[in-house]
Amino acid sequence: MYDPEKLRQIIRTVIDEMGMWSQAAEELLLGTVAHESALGRWTHQIGGPALGIYQMEPATLIDIYDSYLKYRPEKLKLTKQITSVDSPDLNRLQYDPVYSTAMARLHYRRIKDPFPEAHNIVGLAEYWDKHFNRNPRKGTTAQFLENYHVLVLGATGNNIFDYH
Repeated sequence: MYDPEKLRQIIRTVIDEMGMWSQAAEELLLGTVAHESALGRWTHQIGGPALGIYQMEPATLIDIYDSYLKYRPEKLKLTKQITSVDSPDLNRLQYDPVYSTAMARLHYRRIKDPFPEAHNIVGLAEYWDKHFNRNPRKGTTAQFLENYHVLVLGATGNNIFDYH
């Protein structure tokens, strides 16, 4: 399990190097990790294919390369510079927070809907539910909010976000 501030720094560094940083992206990725893996406590849960701190499915990872990066060679080159990987790597997805963060950011980047404002954690939870949560039985916006509140804000003592 990662300290939320250490994880925030990893997220910020990776997505800034990708040229895809925004406060909303940072909060969304941190919330995704808090909910999906309890800040990295689980990198592979029993009974499913999802891997890594974002619990990304292998099919999603492959689709990022085949349907997105394949047609954006400049993004593929930049991703390789940051992660040292130029094709889907399940081992790195499971164990490397830099690689998995880059892949999660690319997953969200492919979505046309803009991010909610960074302070709107309810909106970010709804965005996660609509665009990342593949199985509604495995997570709800309420659970995302609870995990964000307990694991991220509780650990940092930073309660500036609106939950209502």
